[in-house]
Order: sequence, then structure tokens, then C-alpha cells
Amino acid sequence: MDDQASGSPQDARRVPFCYRHPDRETGIHCTRCERPICPECMVDASVGFQCLECVRGGSGPGHAPTASMPRTIAGGTVVADPRLITKILVGICLAVFLAQLSLGDGFTDRFQLIGRAYFPLLGSVEGVAEGQWYRLLTATFLHGSYIHIIFNMLSLWWIGGPLEEALGRARYLALYLVSGLAGSALTYVIAAPNQGSLGASGAVFGLFGATAVLMRRLNYDMRPIIALLVINLIITFGWGNIAWEAHVGGLVAGVVLGYAMVHAPRERRALVQYGACVLVLAAVVLMTLLRTAQLT
Repeated sequence: MDDQASGSPQDARRVPFCYRHPDRETGIHCTRCERPICPECMVDASVGFQCLECVRGGSGPGHAPTASMPRTIAGGTVVADPRLITKILVGICLAVFLAQLSLGDGFTDRFQLIGRAYFPLLGSVEGVAEGQWYRLLTATFLHGSYIHIIFNMLSLWWIGGPLEEALGRARYLALYLVSGLAGSALTYVIAAPNQGSLGASGAVFGLFGATAVLMRRLNYDMRPIIALLVINLIITFGWGNIAWEAHVGGLVAGVVLGYAMVHAPRERRALVQYGACVLVLAAVVLMTLLRTAQLT
């Protein structure tokens, strides 16, 4: 049987692959050379996106030098190591976990998320309600077991790395930290005040939510990320001793911030993106103040 002709309807429906990364499907083309490009190779242009080679070839007379600076789909700068922040976050979590193993429960008790409770090892009443707001952040770098940290770090590497490439360092870091704080705040509001909580899961779920928004924006197949989210939510609500509040809070924040990151209008991009981060942080502060007033 003869091979299907390349101009047939079946061939036309095939999703093209990035010309620099043949293993990555994409629905985006360079507005200059019309070659297919993936998020890592996209450079924001006045109209659509351009590939790196076309940008490096020059932006034409009369353009500012920054006009040809490579940008991610969210407006971030394209850098030599697009996964640096993810590596640093993984390194911090691993270093903190080693500190937990070395210093014992007293170290964990000082930095885990707790509403208000008495700690025998510390000999005092501790918690966010006692003014220790730093626990909302520090808890996101603590982990309770080897399985806990391995699962979270693998998820952070697999999901976070590509997302950092697409958003850029500053936007990615803002997304990660704000999602983690949102997860901690919801846990503080809903969970019992003496229930401890720790882990990067809230921030990681924020990355899940933002990745889903990004994939939708690029017209990628949504089934893999939806399946991954469903599996993680089943684990969240099906297993005991898991702070589901952190997962839900981080996921909601990630979806909101992810939408702001990739759908912000070009002329007001930074204002919309970082404005969304400020609004979510304001919600975190408000929830924390209301819960603190209730507990005290």
C-alpha cells in the first residue's frame, strides 16, 4: 500500500514538533520564518512569537536594543540556565530536611505550620496566632519523611522545570512562593489550631494549576496534566495525615496566578502579573488576621 500523501487531510491534522526540540509538540509558529516553536524557543514579539534564530538575526532599523531581547511567553528573560530557580528550591528543601534529621524534632517544631499549641520540647505556646507568621513560609520547606520529600521534589523537578522555562525566573519564583503561602493560609484557617502541617505540596500544587493554564493557552493536550491532577487529588483526600487544605489553597492560587501570567495583555503585562500576586498575598494576610483574631 502506498504511503499517505503528505498533503492529505490526515497529515494536515498532525501536531507539528518544535524545530529545535523534535520531541516537543507545539501549535505555535514563528511569525517570521513560520517554523514550529515550543515555549522554550518562543520570543515575545509585537505580533505573536518569533524563534531565537530570527530574533538573533536582528530586529531591523529603528528598534531599541531591548526589542530583540529573547522573552518567554509570559514576558520573562530567556536565560542560559532556564531551570536555576527550580534547582535552588530543590537544594533548599534538601538542606532543610538534612537539618531536620540532624537537629531533631525541636527544629521542626520551631518552623512547622501550627495555629496555636503548647510544645513540651520548647516549653511554651507557639504558633501563627502567637505572632509567628514566618511559619506560613518556613513550613513549605520542611518535610515529614523520606517518602514525603522524595515525592515532592520529584514533582517539583518534573513540573517546575518546564514551567520555569516558560514563565521566566522572577514570575516562576513569585508563583511558587505565593502558592505556598496561600496553601499555608488556608490550612491555618480550616485546620485545628494544634494540627501541625509541613511540606512543599501547596507550592507544588500551585505549579500544577499554572501548568494546566499554560497548556490550555498553548493548545496542548490537556489529558496528561488533568490525569496527574486527578491522581494527586485522590491521594490528597484518600490518604490520612495529609493537609488537603494546603493542596487546595495552592492549586487555586496557582490557577489564578497562572492565568494572570500567560493571559496578561502585553502593554500592561507586569502590572497584571504582579498585581495578581499582590491580590493573592492580600487574601493571605486577610485570612491570617481573621483566624488570629478568632484564636486569640
